[in-house]
Amino acid sequence: MATVSRRFTRGREHCWYEKCLIPTLLAAIPTAMSLSDAKLRTLKSESKPRKIADRDGLFVLVNPNGSRLWRLAYRFGGKQKLLALGAYPTVSLRDARKATEAARDLLAEGIDPSHERKVTKVKAKIAAGHTFEAVANDWFDARREGWVDSYSERLRARLDADLMPALGKRPIAEIEPVELLEAVRRIEARDAPEMARRVLQMASGIFRFGVATGRCRRDPAADLRGALRSPGAPKRRASLRPNELPEFMQRLAAYDGAAQTTLALQLVIHTFVRTSEVRFAVWSEFEDLDGDRPLWRIPAERMKMRRDHLVPLSPQVVRILRDIKETSGRSAFLFPAPTRSKVLSENTMIYALYRMGYHGRATVHGFRSTASTLLNEREFNRDWIEMQLAHCEGDVRSIYNAAEWLSGRREMMNWWSSHLERIASPQRRSGGLKVV
Repeated sequence: MATVSRRFTRGREHCWYEKCLIPTLLAAIPTAMSLSDAKLRTLKSESKPRKIADRDGLFVLVNPNGSRLWRLAYRFGGKQKLLALGAYPTVSLRDARKATEAARDLLAEGIDPSHERKVTKVKAKIAAGHTFEAVANDWFDARREGWVDSYSERLRARLDADLMPALGKRPIAEIEPVELLEAVRRIEARDAPEMARRVLQMASGIFRFGVATGRCRRDPAADLRGALRSPGAPKRRASLRPNELPEFMQRLAAYDGAAQTTLALQLVIHTFVRTSEVRFAVWSEFEDLDGDRPLWRIPAERMKMRRDHLVPLSPQVVRILRDIKETSGRSAFLFPAPTRSKVLSENTMIYALYRMGYHGRATVHGFRSTASTLLNEREFNRDWIEMQLAHCEGDVRSIYNAAEWLSGRREMMNWWSSHLERIASPQRRSGGLKVV
């Protein structure tokens, strides 16, 4: 300062340079490295808070309790403001200076750093409530009333196993197509390309729900068309040929597994309904079990085709139901169990088939195909068979009239049960109906 002063010792300029310009220039020069980690570590608290400046408005506030807090002083809109940058040593000197530079960049763009921080916090809070998991759960709850329980269970399982681990905690609006593709390709890696396609389709529905409810702007699944490998020709569910049925019925009769499982399999085979329709059956659906025309009336909400389905019950099925009653106790369900769905697990019957030696050779659903094949070979009316399988073939009248061909179907179902009973015990002669 003395050197500069001597340079301007003449005239009236001396006072102006010394008292005005030079202090201003010196104040504008940052006091670089006025703080160091070594100095920060040795700072001691006093009876009153004190500020120790670094540069560019950054300072550390040393409180009587020993805390050392980073603060940034700045002006915006003609007002003096203060921005908290964290506590030392959690926030290092280097990090505090980086935060200061970022704040200065915002100021240069005419943005208030304090306001920007508030906006960022609000966005983060909103994003936390708009995770993929939150939106997926809302999507599932909004649609589950329109699904049968078995379908709802399958979708929930796929969602929890295949999408939630990878995407659940991510803000749904930030998920990129490549993230979704990675999650779905893990399913492909299990050699399940068709399942991968279905999970991608489900994910697309979730994202579209997110768009509709204002929680994301687009469906990234739309960018993945053609990204998955072709599933190829659909695999038919393994089913027994008619000439293999006698051996199976004999093995089932000798099966030493749980009585509930054996009875469930018997009911499926005698009625050739779908697995879920047996698992979730309730006693209120059965009519006239002590009469001449016993009937199982499955409501539309439990049927795949969403229409009522009538199953005429043979005398053999009525006997099976009486045995089931002894195992179900007072439950409203035929097959109560301590599972999440409160009924027999989806895999219980198929695992029983595995233990009987039919892994890869038969599925529970496959008995529908076996029954259809054998009944067609016996030349029963094709319409009776299709109606009993709950297929939506035929005209509008056949679709909406659940009692269509009920008399003929009862004759057919009585023959089917008698045939199963006969082949299960070859030495026993059964009085089944003859087909003419």
